[in-house]
Amino acid sequence: MFVLYETPAGYAIFKLLDEKKLSEVDNLYLEFRTPESANKILKLKHFEKFNDTTEALAAATAAVEGKVAKPLKKTLKKLFSEEVQTKLLVADAKLGNAIKEKLEVACVYNTGVQELMRCIRTQSDSLLKGLPKKEMTAMALGLAHSLSRYKLKFSPDKIDTMIVQAQCLLDDLDKELNNYIMRAREWYGWHFPELGKIITDNIAFVKTIKLVGTRENMSVTDLSDILPEDVEERVKEAAEISMGTEIAEEDIINIQALCDEIIAISDYRTHLYDYLKTRMMAMAPNLTILVGDTVGARLIAHAGSLVNLAKHPASTVQILGAEKALFRALKTKKDTPKYGLIFHSQLVGQASLKNKGKMSRSLAAKAALATRVDAFGEDVTMELGASHKVKLEARLRLLEDGNLRKLSGTGKAKAKFEKYQATSEVFTYTPEADSTLSVKKRKHSETETPVKAEPEEEEAPQESGEKKKKKKKKNKEAEEQAEEPVAETSTSEQPKKKKKKKDKTESSD
Repeated sequence: MFVLYETPAGYAIFKLLDEKKLSEVDNLYLEFRTPESANKILKLKHFEKFNDTTEALAAATAAVEGKVAKPLKKTLKKLFSEEVQTKLLVADAKLGNAIKEKLEVACVYNTGVQELMRCIRTQSDSLLKGLPKKEMTAMALGLAHSLSRYKLKFSPDKIDTMIVQAQCLLDDLDKELNNYIMRAREWYGWHFPELGKIITDNIAFVKTIKLVGTRENMSVTDLSDILPEDVEERVKEAAEISMGTEIAEEDIINIQALCDEIIAISDYRTHLYDYLKTRMMAMAPNLTILVGDTVGARLIAHAGSLVNLAKHPASTVQILGAEKALFRALKTKKDTPKYGLIFHSQLVGQASLKNKGKMSRSLAAKAALATRVDAFGEDVTMELGASHKVKLEARLRLLEDGNLRKLSGTGKAKAKFEKYQATSEVFTYTPEADSTLSVKKRKHSETETPVKAEPEEEEAPQESGEKKKKKKKKNKEAEEQAEEPVAETSTSEQPKKKKKKKDKTESSD
């Protein structure tokens, strides 16, 4: 059984003398306390030394990528052709799979092999005979430097740093340009204040000052290359009746020097913007199509790199750049912000105020997907970003028209959103239901409005009560007539008196 041990100076292949020791993993380090005991377990069979650092670097990169280097392949072929061995102990599983595929050699990788490699590392000076320690340390240092340089050279993050630096420089140039132009307008405004109101374009304003100088030369110079004809006529008319103060030639020289700086910075800014645009289309084409090159570069710069931006979820991408507002809203328990740097994209800018939040959420979700494809995808094209942009534009039209699609249910039947009211199963006691007595109706005069007729079911108990009362009255009248006969005379005289009264009323008429 052979053991493959990789060193910065070359490949060492040992022969395991006692295979039983490999099963005793816990006590294996006790066998490697002294060089003599280590030599009893392992014996150096072959050592393939590297010629220079470039060969060592090639072998190290091949081991990192899980490939078999050329010197290792030659030594293993020679070794296994001379002496047939069943197994090879390897410290890396990827390297073991590659050896098994190419050379058809059975490789072993487990915890026992890892412990054996640690023990070999402790006694490597005594096991590797004929290799001085100084040479080994020099080779290790050279390999570490060359490997780190190789990784830095081919790192994909290096392209991200170019985009980040270009975007930060572009923002700084915009600030400086604004400050310089404001200073030039204010400085030259003392001499010719009307020029700033007539020429609104900053670059045209600066070029006019650079070409003309003082306002006395305005009528003589030709400004057709810089300004349109109507603007040129207005400038020349205003120069004749200007209210500005007179300035010296030295002042004009300094103002023109400032104008040269502004023109130079403006030209460099356009060149830097073109460079940033090409780098963004090469590095993140899908993100650039969705949110634009400037906004995409700012998102990458804010996250640190394209890989870091791809690791962010869509909710973080949506508010990236509005961290202060987010933490302030969380602290004061108010509404959190709806958008950050993504607010400056074209799709969010086209939306109305009420739909900006919905549009930014949809755009952030698609931008997160596009960033992951750009960062981790192979053979990246801009098809994903273009298809997502078409969908987002269609959604924006739906939101602006107010016709939102139904997400659930069928299109034929509309969902009914009725307020749910629970019916109570508790019955209340009503004392009015126990009374069996009928209520008397009040007699109304002729002038009063007639009462509405009540239903027949309610009148039936009232009529039965009135009949009982009439029978009681008749019985009482019969008893009174039997007891008091005098009462009849009094009652019989009453109608006569009424007749007399009626006669008197008729005579008076």
